[in-house]
Amino acid sequence: MRAGGTLNVPEALLSAVTAIPPTIRKTALNAVHRQMGAKMVEFNGWEMPVEYPTSIGCGIVNEHMAVRTGVGIFDVSHMGDIRLAGPEALAAVQHISMNDASRLAIGQAQYSALLYPEGTFVDDVIVHRLGVDEYLLVINAGTREKDFSWVYKNVRESARPFDCLVENLSDDYTQIAIQGPKAINLMEKLSADFIEVPAKGLNAPFQTLKIEADYQKLKFYWVTEGRTMAVRGNTQRLFDSKTLIGRTGYTAEDGFEIYIPSDEAISAHVWYGLLAAGKEFGVLPCGLGARNTLRLEGKLPLYGHEISDSINVWEAGLDRWCKMEKPDFIGKAALEKAKAEGVKRTLVGLEVIDRGIARDGYKVLDSAGSEIGYVTSGSPAPFLKKNIALAYVPPAQAEIGNTVQVEIRGQGVKAQVVPTPFYKRPKKS
Repeated sequence: MRAGGTLNVPEALLSAVTAIPPTIRKTALNAVHRQMGAKMVEFNGWEMPVEYPTSIGCGIVNEHMAVRTGVGIFDVSHMGDIRLAGPEALAAVQHISMNDASRLAIGQAQYSALLYPEGTFVDDVIVHRLGVDEYLLVINAGTREKDFSWVYKNVRESARPFDCLVENLSDDYTQIAIQGPKAINLMEKLSADFIEVPAKGLNAPFQTLKIEADYQKLKFYWVTEGRTMAVRGNTQRLFDSKTLIGRTGYTAEDGFEIYIPSDEAISAHVWYGLLAAGKEFGVLPCGLGARNTLRLEGKLPLYGHEISDSINVWEAGLDRWCKMEKPDFIGKAALEKAKAEGVKRTLVGLEVIDRGIARDGYKVLDSAGSEIGYVTSGSPAPFLKKNIALAYVPPAQAEIGNTVQVEIRGQGVKAQVVPTPFYKRPKKS
């Protein structure tokens, strides 16, 4: 940790983050991030902000703490969106995903995953039911093209194609996450009246912003349709757009995710409007660094780390969302076999006891110094003020309180298996 309340960036980031290559993709908010002085990095082929400058009160630690105690906003437009619509849309979703989408009411969402026939992960997804025969799958940035190809192949090019459309809407939206205990206050303020928005560059044509929806009635893991409007003066309406709003997120906090047109000027205006409306609630813009430490505290899996094409559902501990009682789905037979055979490794939480930080890929050793597993994700936890990690170890080493070692710079550093998630948001009184 360094002065200014930030983590050492190379230590806090995902292993997928590297120096920026010559050609990468950019979200509609890229110019805004640069205008705000964000540190930009490459993440899964996208140029994204990892943190914003300490000169405006940010840095990874401050951004993390804003989400835990107030509110933070994230550009998550690099995420992908796949729409399935038609008479057999539900049957298609049931076939390709492990959760039971037949339980969803219109406007409800669920965590799920797409699986290979081996019972391992194509990706984890959020399934939204938007209409009677309409579903939206929100997928991860690093697997967008792979996921769409896999979904299209298994829905439209299978031996018996399903009667529904499969559309890639990933480039149609700017997706902004508003996260934290005061996210509801920010969004209700924006819904109640038009907010004056400072004109900064791209959004200069616009003056006010309003995002209408009934946020109090919107339950966790439900979605609704709202309206995003901008007006100049009292009468000149500059844009009026339907907006999908979900009470979802990837921070282990309450919050919302909004989907607006991927127009640079509109995206900039909404971003600055959220910051203006949230000023009294301590809002901060947040980057990938805080997003990673927040999701780690909440034990939320990341593709390529806790889940992958070589890790199955039982090993990852995601059986709660895998509905084996529903009709056949891709990967079910392999999971039945794997469950009967028993797992040989399981995901656990570690708290590093001695001095040191367990990083992604570090070896986990038993008390005798023999290698027994590996760290999938590890970092200092800003809110908990501990060094934590997730790791795969044999079930015999997974008991709460068991002591293991993490190999750090050639030395075994003591760590203890602890309950997960590391952080649970307080229940509302």
